[in-house]
Amino acid sequence: MSPRRLDPQIRTAIIDIAARLLAEEGPQALTTRRIAAEADASTMVVYTYFGAMSELVREMVYEGFARLQRYLTHVRRTDDPVADMALLGRGYRHNALANSHLYAVMFGGSAPGGFSLTEDDRQHGRYTLSNVVECAERCFAAGRFRAGDAELVAHQMWSATHGLITLELGDYLIAPYDADRCFEAQLVGLMVGAGDDHDAAARSVTASRLRFATEIASVPMAGPENLPSTEAAAANGRRRPASALAKVSSRPAPRRAEPGD
Repeated sequence: MSPRRLDPQIRTAIIDIAARLLAEEGPQALTTRRIAAEADASTMVVYTYFGAMSELVREMVYEGFARLQRYLTHVRRTDDPVADMALLGRGYRHNALANSHLYAVMFGGSAPGGFSLTEDDRQHGRYTLSNVVECAERCFAAGRFRAGDAELVAHQMWSATHGLITLELGDYLIAPYDADRCFEAQLVGLMVGAGDDHDAAARSVTASRLRFATEIASVPMAGPENLPSTEAAAANGRRRPASALAKVSSRPAPRRAEPGD
């Protein structure tokens, strides 16, 4: 089958099915026969779209970060960069809850059995962090955060938010300190920790909550027809171009591995 005739919707469906099987039943469920049965297709379809199971596992990671990037890029740049920062955190959490099956694979929560990820694969999603780095720089410029290392601030925001979400997905956060209550308090605490005034931070976090419905929750569920052009190209089996967003750290932008690597 020619790559031009590949249906990106089927490709994405297979990725979702495989990720759910991996998250819910473990690596033993990750077989071409089982995936094909869930997709109501032949086993040849899996090989046609991915070449090998290792490539399918790799694409779970790529797809997960593509969906995360879609939410983060829907956050508008406003004259309240702290509210923008809080909304980036809300977008991160929303993506994790909406795509928990992919989120587990993106960060190693679901062990892919014998299909190991390369170091490049593990670092692939760092391009999404540039959204937070840019926002931190605007917070510095506005005098809301004390001047410092924007990348370090971004990593602090990321690690704290990821930790809370991991507990949330594991059902560890219960009333009266449930996930929503902890998350709202954490957002304010992170902004204050970065140098913002407590009352100003609280107002910005509240403003971000009011913006959530229109800027994050309204984003259509992920699908190839809704992806930006570079992601649509990847969904059709073509190599996505190197992005300047991958240059968040001194680590070079990851090379997308090919089947058989």
